Amino acid sequence: MAQLATDFASDALAQAPMPGLSGETRNRLGRALREAYVDTCESRPITDVQVELLLRLRQKERDQRRGA
Repeated sequence: MAQLATDFASDALAQAPMPGLSGETRNRLGRALREAYVDTCESRPITDVQVELLLRLRQKERDQRRGA
């Protein structure tokens, strides 16, 4: 059975370096992901949980701007 990252304590996981991607590669990946998910994502409304997360993110950004 495969092990998930959530099966381990957060301090037990080693941080792996992210591979370097060229700008062209990032653009191609972004386009492919948008094409794959556009019908799935646009056909559903966002959930209350997602709205709450967005509001919390906005509040954190405001707090950071005020503290800077």
